[in-house]
Order: sequence, then structure tokens, then C-alpha cells
Amino acid sequence: MSDRSTHWEHVYATKGEAEVSWFQDSPAISLEMIRAATGDHAAAIIDIGGGASRLVDALLQQGYRDVAVLDLSANALDAAKQRLGGAASMVDWIVADATTWQPAKTYEVWHDRAAFHFLTDPRDRAAYVARLRSAVAPGGHVIIATFAPDGPEKCSGLPVQRHDSASLAAELGPEFELIETRSEVHHTPWDSTQAFQFGRFRKRG
Repeated sequence: MSDRSTHWEHVYATKGEAEVSWFQDSPAISLEMIRAATGDHAAAIIDIGGGASRLVDALLQQGYRDVAVLDLSANALDAAKQRLGGAASMVDWIVADATTWQPAKTYEVWHDRAAFHFLTDPRDRAAYVARLRSAVAPGGHVIIATFAPDGPEKCSGLPVQRHDSASLAAELGPEFELIETRSEVHHTPWDSTQAFQFGRFRKRG
């Protein structure tokens, strides 16, 4: 198990769903951007670093039928499965590191809220983007949210790499066209605030 995996397994083994700073009861901006990316409820969607996020619940409730959630932490995915109950069988749960994962299919929507910004090593970011390029279908959309340039410098005890839309575009490269950018002031469960930057990109082709 990598150091990264060990860290996140510990976090989700010791903290409840609403005891982490990134918890959202309703992931409104993510949902709006996914709906803007595709109205096809059969479209394949993957949530990278989804952990115990409630995005998967909302996607199933809205009728999306091909949803995958990838996370380093089996504990996090188990928490989401328990919350969903029988509906969990409708989801493809993937325990993997997005920098080393080998995608078995392509997706119309790649969503990542608050995972990419933990990749502070350029080699890890390049490895992540290589997987993204192979996993996103031509014409598919990539939605990435990170701490904004004025956001926190650390999260969960780890340093982060903050981004704006220009730096995200540079990381993804010219194969991806920036379609939409949005800002969010996220309120943590203990009511501090964090500045997030969302970017939605379309894969050319």
C-alpha cells in the first residue's frame, strides 16, 4: 500500500462522512456542470477521488445509469456503499490510485472535486493526465475542481497545488478545450470557508 493510500485509509477509518472539510450535503455545482456536459442518462460518468461523497447518490437519483466512483480508500467507498444500500449495486466501485490506474473503458464525463490538487509532484500530475486522456471519450467532458489560488495551502494535513482555469488548461494540454469555469466558496462542516475553482473542458475530436 502506498503512503498516499495509507493516509486516506486512515482518514476514512477515523472520521465520519461529515467530519472532513470537503463534505457537501448537496454537490450543486458538480451536478450542474455534469448536466451541462451531458443530458444522456446512459452516459458513462466517473467520479475520481469520490470517497464518501454524495455526488453518486444524486446522480443515481437523477437517473444516470452508468456511474463509477474511484478512490484510493476502500474505507471511503464502503461508507458510500452502506449509505446507498441496495442502490450501491448499480455503481462500479474502483479502489485505485488515479496516477497508476489502468482504465478498462472510456467515459463521457470525468469528474474530480478535490483530488487533483493533492498532486503536488509534476510527475504525478502527468501520470494522472495520461490516465485521463485514455479514459475520456472524444467529445467527452472533464470537470476538475481544486482549491483556487486564494484557497488553502493544505488540506487533511497535506500540501496542495492550487489552480486557476489557465493552469488546469495547461496541465490538460491542447487536446482539451475550456468550456466553462466557476468559482465556489465552500463552507466546511465547522463553518470555515475554502475557495474552489471549477473548470469544465471538452476533449476535442
